[in-house]
Amino acid sequence: MARLLVLIPIALLGACAAQPPGPEIFDSAERAIAAAEKAGAEELSPVELRFARERLNLARTAVENRKYDAALFAIEQSEINSELAIEQSRTAQERRRVNELRRSNEALREELTGIYGSDFE
Repeated sequence: MARLLVLIPIALLGACAAQPPGPEIFDSAERAIAAAEKAGAEELSPVELRFARERLNLARTAVENRKYDAALFAIEQSEINSELAIEQSRTAQERRRVNELRRSNEALREELTGIYGSDFE
């Protein structure tokens, strides 16, 4: 009976121990990094993309070391950095577009001023 009383808590502790997550836990972070790459983050937001990749690698290392909470946190950070890289890339693309339109408008203004003189302004 005493043996049973000792084994029950040990069995309960074993059941409560963190189970290693499956390899699919990395899927969302990998998809987020791929989306950032597709959005042009290699060129437009390289620092955030590098952070996302580093966090994903850190998560893999944490899983290998059986630090599952740390792995999940690193995966979440990787996803956040990927999302930031995506948004910064989109912003940079829009900024480029606005600058091109601004230059185009200025060239048109100069052309019209050349044609119509000071009456245009």
